[in-house]
Amino acid sequence: MANNMRKGITPWLAYCTPRPDAPIRLFCFPYAGGGAAFYRNWSSELAPEVDVCPVQLPGRETRMREPAYEELGPLVEQASTALLPYLDRPYCFLGYSMGTLIAFELARHLDRHFQTRPSHLIACAFGAPHLPHISRLRYDLPEDEFIYELGKLEGTPQEVIECRELLDLVLPTIRADCRICDRYKFLKGELLPFPISAFGGIDDPQAGQELMQGWGDMTNSTFSLRMFPGRHFFIHESRRQFMSALESVLMGHVIVNWTVPSSPRYSGGFLARRSIDNSMAKSIHFSIKSFKRA
Repeated sequence: MANNMRKGITPWLAYCTPRPDAPIRLFCFPYAGGGAAFYRNWSSELAPEVDVCPVQLPGRETRMREPAYEELGPLVEQASTALLPYLDRPYCFLGYSMGTLIAFELARHLDRHFQTRPSHLIACAFGAPHLPHISRLRYDLPEDEFIYELGKLEGTPQEVIECRELLDLVLPTIRADCRICDRYKFLKGELLPFPISAFGGIDDPQAGQELMQGWGDMTNSTFSLRMFPGRHFFIHESRRQFMSALESVLMGHVIVNWTVPSSPRYSGGFLARRSIDNSMAKSIHFSIKSFKRA
C-alpha cells in the first residue's frame, strides 16, 4: 500500500508523503478549479499520525490533459474504484467547497456499494447538500461575467486571472466543476452513521453559518461546527486556527484506533509505543462544541 503511493500508481492521488505507520488516512478533495496542490503542505502541518492523501481530479495540474467531469455521478463512480485499494485502514474524508460535495457523495456511494465508510466527514466552505447552493459563479454565465465572479472568490491566483493564455487553460475545468455544483440534486437517503465536522468562514456569502449548520441534519452521529474569520477561502486568513482544529478532530480517531488490524505491521499497536499528552487527549472532543443529535 505504502509502495503504491510512493510510486504514484494511481493518478487520483498526488503530493502524498507515505506514512506506513500512520493509523489514519485523510483524503482531501479540492475546490472547483483547484487541485491536489492545495493540500501539498498539509503533511508537514498535521501530526505524523495522519497520512494525508490529496485527491487529484481529472482536468487539472498533473491531469491537465484529461477532460474534467461535468456530472457528479460518473466522477464518484470512478473515484470509488480508484481509491478503494487505499481504504485499507481507518480513513477520513475532507472537502473544501466543491470538494465537500464530492466527499459527501463518495462516502454515501462507498457505504452503499462497497460496505466501507469513512470514520469522519469534514465539510469546509460548502453548505449542507439539502439546502440551496448559493453562488454567483454559475457555470452558464457569459465569459466576462464568469471571469469577474471568479476573481472575487480569491481561489484563483491573480496572475492567472490577468493572463489570457493561462485563463484559457483553466476555464473549461472551472466551468465543468461549477456545472457539477449548479446541477446537483440532493436525493434523500439514510443518515450517515459517522460524525461530521463543519468549518466555515464567518463572512462567506456562499456558505454562511446557517448553511454550514445544516450538515448536522446529514448524520445520526455527532456533529460540530466552527466558524473562522474570513470569507470563502477563510483558510488563508485563519490557517493556524483551522489546522489546529482539524488536527484535534483527527487525533480523536488516532486515539481510538490504537491498532489497525487489517495490516500486520500494526501488530502490537503503533500508538501503544507513543506517549500522548493527557491534556491533548481530553481536548479532542471539547475543543469544538459538539452535540449528540436526538
